Amino acid sequence: MTNIIKAILKINPNAEVSIIDNDINQITWLNGTTPIPKADIEAQFPIVEFDMAMEDLRAKRNKDLQDSDWTQLPDNTLTSEQRNAWMQFRTELRNITDGLTTVEQVKNVDYPDKP
Repeated sequence: MTNIIKAILKINPNAEVSIIDNDINQITWLNGTTPIPKADIEAQFPIVEFDMAMEDLRAKRNKDLQDSDWTQLPDNTLTSEQRNAWMQFRTELRNITDGLTTVEQVKNVDYPDKP
């Protein structure tokens, strides 16, 4: 899905459109969808970009949480020090998106190292 369509859907989640060559000047509004002014669509681009950056960060975070689930099982062979290190890592992962409000912050997030 293109950024243009994502921006349109932020404004009108039920919008039906087609776009030629990902060109904002070539939008066809379908099935009675009320056209949205180009400026309103463009105003949504920073929000769409932020949402996409957060989706990428969350996907990486969720993968690392899933890959480290084994460390929390009662029958693992980790020492208590190792278990605590993994618990700290997982807590940092879960909190990694806290307070992020810009794409720049998301791109510069301090990602924790695996124990």
